Amino acid sequence: MRKVDPVKHEQKRGEILQAALSCFVRNGFHGASTTDICAAAQISPGHLYHYFPSKEAMIQALVEWNLSHAASRLQAILASPDVIEALLLELESAGIHRPEVQVLSTEALAEACRNPEFASIVHAHARAMRGLLGDFIIKAQRRGEVDAGLDPEATANILLAVVDGARALPIRNPTVDIKQSTEHLRLMLTRFLRPSGMRTPAKTVAEQAPA
Repeated sequence: MRKVDPVKHEQKRGEILQAALSCFVRNGFHGASTTDICAAAQISPGHLYHYFPSKEAMIQALVEWNLSHAASRLQAILASPDVIEALLLELESAGIHRPEVQVLSTEALAEACRNPEFASIVHAHARAMRGLLGDFIIKAQRRGEVDAGLDPEATANILLAVVDGARALPIRNPTVDIKQSTEHLRLMLTRFLRPSGMRTPAKTVAEQAPA
């Protein structure tokens, strides 16, 4: 029996997931077939099933990667000298207005409305993200950098809703001024999260850049 090289196995899994992601962006979760994914990954269907038994398993793996990445980034933000500023920069650098992010976000919600199995994945992901953000809020409150009067779970829900709305904004309004809306998002979240005595006008990314 041929031994599986774990490093090469994980590398191939990553390549397949990247191919699946491109297919989901192009055709949607419902429209992207395993045939499409195999073609993008340049593998046969039989080979694909050595790595993922179904399209839903690929989606679950992408969700797990997203949660792991989010946990790592939130941990890094908590290690920064200004938690709120680091969080805002993370949101901006993550490119919440990128077309592929907009498509995946709206597609996930649409698919969850018609596919119970997919809905369970979306709900589990949202619960996990609320948990990560709630823990983040509690730790930032203990440091005195987030308003102690905010309920952590409710705040996590609001943050997720705001980010989802920001992603959908260019779809609702194709002519929206992205720079201006990003600056307003920054100001809104700063006023919402910071304790009242620490609220100062938020700087834009351009203003923070070295001369």
